[in-house]
Amino acid sequence: MGFGQVFRYVFVQAAVATVVVAASLGLAIWLTQSLRFIDWIVNRGLPISTFLQIAALTMPLFLSAIVPISCFASVLFTYNKLHGDSELVVLRAAGIGPGRLMAPALVLALLVAGVGWALNLYVLPNAYGKFKDLQWQIRNSFASVLIQEGVFTPIDDRTVIFVREQSPNGDLLGLMVHDSRDRDRVVTLIAESGALASSPEGPRIVMLNGNRQELDRRDGRVSFLFFDRYTITLDAAANVAVGLRQRDATERFLWELLDPADIVDTRTRRVFLAEGHSRLATPLYAFAFTLVALAALLSGSFSRRGQTLRVLGAVIVVVALQALAIGLTNLAGRNSALIPLLYLVPLAISAAASTVAVAPPGWFSRQIVRRPLDPGPAVRL
Repeated sequence: MGFGQVFRYVFVQAAVATVVVAASLGLAIWLTQSLRFIDWIVNRGLPISTFLQIAALTMPLFLSAIVPISCFASVLFTYNKLHGDSELVVLRAAGIGPGRLMAPALVLALLVAGVGWALNLYVLPNAYGKFKDLQWQIRNSFASVLIQEGVFTPIDDRTVIFVREQSPNGDLLGLMVHDSRDRDRVVTLIAESGALASSPEGPRIVMLNGNRQELDRRDGRVSFLFFDRYTITLDAAANVAVGLRQRDATERFLWELLDPADIVDTRTRRVFLAEGHSRLATPLYAFAFTLVALAALLSGSFSRRGQTLRVLGAVIVVVALQALAIGLTNLAGRNSALIPLLYLVPLAISAAASTVAVAPPGWFSRQIVRRPLDPGPAVRL
């Protein structure tokens, strides 16, 4: 069997395992994230097409983190299986060295890294931007979907609605709206009943027989207003077109993160800068994770007892690296001087793991030659 056949044999097994693991993890996360939208379909009348669109647009957010881990799990599984079936021993006896044994996994890691860069640099911001636009439209077109009986429902970051009961004809009974969109003047409205209405500015709530309480934070005074009829626009905080709203870091492309022309705040610019570099650096962990798996399974001598401890050690190292990557991104958002660590950590781990993987057996764990102890000169008592 030539090296080309060995390469294809190992690569196909690892690639198929990567697809299966990524699909399984993606489906599991998709199901857990989609459960919160099920009630909107069953009880609130949200169209199934909108639900499927939301689920599809949020998937790239999880895939960018899943793909490197899937590559690690597939390489670990494939090479451990080759070891358990003694195929690695046969391949080594045939003269195939560690470098060639690593080649299929490294090519797979390169492909996975390419997928990661495509997700981070184009698919993720494009899909998540459409998701945020769709979310804005739902808040304006399907406001009744968001309102639940007996629950304090946030309509946006600064507006909360409570409805005691919703009648079959759509009337809202026992209604309260807390509006803090104007930070200097916080308003709380309580009404016996109300109803949702549409307008060009967005959905409105018409409130009947209630009172309006306004807190002026500048002087601490509270004013009361009793009304028979009052109308409040839910999305007046935005009050802008979808295309003109300020977009967050996740829905921006790389050049918009590295140099956000519409952001003046220094802290926000640091967060965006760290997010941009994180998108470039995260796919490098596909190589780091793969090389950790290869170092665990290819280094050292063959053991018939299996490699359970090595597999467990590789898993622990990868979990620690994933946590470190998340922590470094958060720290870099506060201190831009730490941004180089986003690249140095995966590159350093890759270099160290590749050194371990190609090292000859016994290079790291040298045997201790036991010699008889010299008792020294006899001592007479």
